[in-house]
Order: sequence, then structure tokens, then C-alpha cells
Amino acid sequence: MRENRITLDNTIHTKLATYHDPCNYGRKSLKAFGHGYFEEGRIITRACCPSFVDMEPNRNGNYCCGAGGGAWAMPYAPERVFYGRIKARQIQECGAKMVIAPCHNCRDQLKKSLNKEFDLGIEVKYLWELVSDSVIIPTKK
Repeated sequence: MRENRITLDNTIHTKLATYHDPCNYGRKSLKAFGHGYFEEGRIITRACCPSFVDMEPNRNGNYCCGAGGGAWAMPYAPERVFYGRIKARQIQECGAKMVIAPCHNCRDQLKKSLNKEFDLGIEVKYLWELVSDSVIIPTKK
């Protein structure tokens, strides 16, 4: 995107979208490497979705979805839902109908667990999936 090697169509996704900051990409990367990946996903999301709203709090203060630390792969569904309830409320409060989640654990928790448990009525997409949907493939003449 920065080098204009791909072009994105921002008319594909018209729902109000928000970006979920995964713990590993944000807080853990900030602590381990001195750089949290908070802005990169937002830049991409805004390029694909003309209607964007941030959850509050966000970035380093964004709430965990409840599936981190391997919890999604473990048989702790009631605990995941319990800890994810704050994330579900955060999504409801911002009014988004599409949540972009770059982490596979977060995406599964949001889509397969919290969306159903709290009747959020949201569409959940990976960041790469959002780009794939939006990329304009040039045709040869």
C-alpha cells in the first residue's frame, strides 16, 4: 500500500468497522521488542473500510478478547466467555458491525464464541481477509 503496489477498493465493506488490538501484536510486542503494532492494522482497515470507529479504550489499553495464552485451544469455554464479556461490551458500545482481528485466536473467539454468546450480530474478519476482499486486480488489455 505504501509503495502503491496494490490498490484497494474501499466500497466493498460499508458496515461500520472497528479494529481489535491483539495482546500479542500490541502489548506483548511493545514489551518484548519496544514496538507495539497498533497503527499498522488501523491503516489497512481504514483503507478498506470508509466507515471506521475505534473501540475505547484502544491500542495499549484495549481489552483482551479472552482467548489469549492458548485459552482458545483449551477446554475452558466458560472461562473464555467470562473474560471475553468485557470485549463484547466494548464492541457493543462502539456500535461496529464488523470487527477486524488479525490474530487467529482473537478472530475465533470473537466470531465463534462472543458473537454467539452475547448476540453481537457482527461480522468478523482477519486483516488479510479484509485486504483480499478489497484488492483491485488489474486486468490486462
